[in-house]
Amino acid sequence: MRIGELTSVSGLTAKTIRFYEQAGLLPDPPRTPGGYRDYPPQSSTRLAFIREAQSAGLTLAEIRSILTLRDSGEAPCAHVTDLIQQHLGDIEARMAELRTTRAALRTLAERAATTNPSSCTGTDICRIIGAHIDDNEGLSVAE
Repeated sequence: MRIGELTSVSGLTAKTIRFYEQAGLLPDPPRTPGGYRDYPPQSSTRLAFIREAQSAGLTLAEIRSILTLRDSGEAPCAHVTDLIQQHLGDIEARMAELRTTRAALRTLAERAATTNPSSCTGTDICRIIGAHIDDNEGLSVAE
């Protein structure tokens, strides 16, 4: 099938399909006698796999590694499982960071709601965020 038909079937642009070829995700298709790309039917299945893998958060390099295993005749299941576990761990860590950030922002929002701007002194940068110098006690967190 020509690239126009593959774009219709896959929902991707011709530019994206050519990019995937250059990135090593899609094998170079044979050419017609007129020089047009002639994609085999399994190209649409491969493109659907690439899109689904990307939506699961896999990088193009990771997707390429899976396809390389499959193309060599190996079942990539163990490799895919490892990638999924790694991504889940990364997401769990990021979610923990985001929960910590949310708690800090809520504290700052409460502080902001009760801070009177006229109480800021020339030595304060911001009484809502950060620390200020208390002449009697040194560095302390703004309350």
